Amino acid sequence: MSFSGLVGVRVTGAWRSALIFVLAAGIAGCGTRATNDTFSLSASPVVEGRASSAKQILVPEPTALKALDSDQVVIRLSGSELQYLSKAQWSDRLPRLVQSKLVQAFEDTGKIGGVGKPGQGLAIDYQVITEIRAFEIATEGADTAVVEIFAKILNDRNGTVRAQKAFRATVGVKGAGNPAFVKAMDQAFASVSAEIVSWTLSSI
Repeated sequence: MSFSGLVGVRVTGAWRSALIFVLAAGIAGCGTRATNDTFSLSASPVVEGRASSAKQILVPEPTALKALDSDQVVIRLSGSELQYLSKAQWSDRLPRLVQSKLVQAFEDTGKIGGVGKPGQGLAIDYQVITEIRAFEIATEGADTAVVEIFAKILNDRNGTVRAQKAFRATVGVKGAGNPAFVKAMDQAFASVSAEIVSWTLSSI
């Protein structure tokens, strides 16, 4: 497929180096319509795990490299070349969107005493600290959504790490266009978030 509609610059060297990107224009001017289609993460994962009803969990905003710390949708053309998907954006910065959906996933289980974000006044037992390592469409070979999140369970009472693990899912893109790309990423994230929640419930 052609990626002439993508927005970005070629990056040489390791992709973890400083990356500079050209952002797609969001609003053309006062009183005009936004030029980008806006997407959210809609999947509600099915979560299994034992109940820990007495425990309360804090979910801070995930950390991420600059390339992922925005509302732009990332396309990986090669190991060192990233671009943003033209005329598409997330409904919020990706780390904040992931944080909100993880909180919702924990809430929907009904298996914990409470879950929240920093500043909400919970008496916390554990923090689920995450790092977004990949949230993209890989185009080498068949177009594939790749989501990888590293999670760490921190005992908030004594500061010790209870457990840590990397979670990764891939989903092939079916169809063409921005909605097909986002749907595949949504499905990959649903898988990862379900695994994170189940793993947390079994670890605390």
